[in-house]
Formats: sequence, structure tokens, C-alpha cells
Amino acid sequence: MKITRYIILICLSTTLTLAQIPTTRDMNLMNWMEFQKLVPKNIETVLMPLGSLEPHGVTPNGTDNLCPEGMAHAIAERVNALIAPTLNYGITPAMAAYGGAVSIPAEAYKPFVKSIICGLASQKFINLILLNGHGGNTAILKELMPELSNSCRIRILLINWWSLAEEETFEVFGENGGHAGNNETAYVQAIVPEHIHPEWYNDDLAIANAKRGAWTASPVAASILLYDEGHGYPTFDKHQSDEYFKKVNDKAASLIETVIKKWDSAKLFR
Repeated sequence: MKITRYIILICLSTTLTLAQIPTTRDMNLMNWMEFQKLVPKNIETVLMPLGSLEPHGVTPNGTDNLCPEGMAHAIAERVNALIAPTLNYGITPAMAAYGGAVSIPAEAYKPFVKSIICGLASQKFINLILLNGHGGNTAILKELMPELSNSCRIRILLINWWSLAEEETFEVFGENGGHAGNNETAYVQAIVPEHIHPEWYNDDLAIANAKRGAWTASPVAASILLYDEGHGYPTFDKHQSDEYFKKVNDKAASLIETVIKKWDSAKLFR
């Protein structure tokens, strides 16, 4: 009799754990039975990383994917979210001439992203956090947000992490950053240090962005694009990399928590 009770208790404990504590935060790795137990009863939020495949100096071409994906894994438990599979291709025609770069036309990207967002909403998520790693995606994402939020009754927050982390960039590096500059290089270095190649780096790989639209080049003239002349060159410093990664993730998680709290307080879509 005691053995039978013990077995029953173990089964109940296992069922309760399955219902409340996910075995993984990755939707890619979660089966449908666990998903149905968790969403939306215990988990209402999904993190969707978006990026692109394009040159980033001596860091991976997939930096724009690795950064939001790394952020998602770093903050998912804190904000009690699941992580949708990363959308690895984006809109980057100005960089398509570089080796390994792939650009998706806007007219193909927009309906695809729209379908994904609608699909996530249909799975009963209440909060969708778009973790964007690529500036070329921003305009279409912002255009879609109000339409899909209202039609699908889902609350959407778009985070362009490099812009969100502007203060943290100055705190850690004492100057502004850039595309594949000190900030982005440091962030991705914290995720995949083995795929960073400082031995291939020299300052000639970088150029400062044009001010006030003074000039434009297509393809872009360099794969490292500094926000300010003479500032933002990669440092490859591990201490700075680790510090920056933590600060940026804390900033993003705090923003998500704040926005969700505001949505809940207003009882939006509830």
C-alpha cells in the first residue's frame, strides 16, 4: 500500500512539474503536449528573434541572428517566456554583394513575418516580443505591429537591441559603437567567442557612416560601419564583452517586464 501511494505521489509531482516548469524554453525542442499545458495558463509570452545573414567585419555573418537569439536564451526564464525559432534571413540589399550574404526582398519578407506573427497569436500567446538584430527589418516590423496587434489581439513589443543599449555602449566603451563595431562585436563575442577572429582585423575594414545623408555607396564600402568618425572600433576585450552582454540583457529584460506590467494594468486584450 505504501509503495502504491509513493508511486501515485511521484506521478502527481511529475504532472505538476510538467504543467508549471518547462523542460525547455525553446519551442523547437518542446513537444505539443507540454506546450498545451504551459500556454497560456503558465506562460503568456513568446520571444521571437529576427536577424539577417550579412558581413560583420571579423565576426560571423550570422551576427544579427546570434545576438537576438543569445539575448532570448539569456532572459527567457526571467521574463517567463518561450523562444520561437529564429527568423535567420532579413532585408539587406546594400550588403548582398559580400561573401555569404543573403537578402530577402521586402515583398517576400512582409507576408512571411505576418504569417508567423499570426501563427504565434493563434497559439494563445498574449505577449509577443520581437527581438530584432537587423536594422533593415525595422520599417516592415513597425508597419505590421498595429495591424496585427489589433486584428490578432496580441500585444507586441519590438526591441532593436543595439539602439536600446546606447547608454550601455557608452558606459562600457566610453564612446559610440557601430555595425560590427565595439558594441556588436562585444555582444556576439560573449555568445560565440570561438568564431571571432581578431587576427584578421585591421582598421581598414571600417568606415564611418555618412552624416546627414552626405553620400551613399552601394554596395556599402565596408563591413564595419562606425556611427561616429574615429570611434567604435572593435576592442575584442573579454571583460568588456561579458560586462556589456549582461548590461544589455538586463536592460532588455527590464523593459519587457515594464511594458507587460503596463499592458496588464490597462487590461489590454484580456
